[in-house]
Amino acid sequence: MQSKEKNGMIFIRLFPDENIYDQLRIACQQHNVKAAVMISGIGQLKRAKLGFFREKDDYMPEEFNSPLELLSLAGNIIQQDGEYLFHFHAVLGDSKKRAIGGHLIDGTVEITNEIVLMKSDIALERRPEERTGLKGIYLD
Repeated sequence: MQSKEKNGMIFIRLFPDENIYDQLRIACQQHNVKAAVMISGIGQLKRAKLGFFREKDDYMPEEFNSPLELLSLAGNIIQQDGEYLFHFHAVLGDSKKRAIGGHLIDGTVEITNEIVLMKSDIALERRPEERTGLKGIYLD
């Protein structure tokens, strides 16, 4: 992983076999991220796990174990209680140019991932919501 920051924008390059969440966690620590929004995420994953939220504690996970283009990655990052909480949705494309998408549960880089984050100092918190069990974002 390589990363550089200027004026609150962080450019990150991930390399083959790196786990997207492990490397983003390291980049966030290196750049002292308190909160960030995903501006752009593109590249290719060789393994991805996507989810679709159906009900409390059920994301209907599905694993994909062949290369897929990372067409778009959107979401946010919050530092809370000493750890980073990621909420990303991904659109992936296969060799026939068909797209699939969902909540990005996990991913391993095939060739490259190019990611751009914008840092923020807005105080954010995630708290479980009773009805859904999801950790919703709160602006306190």
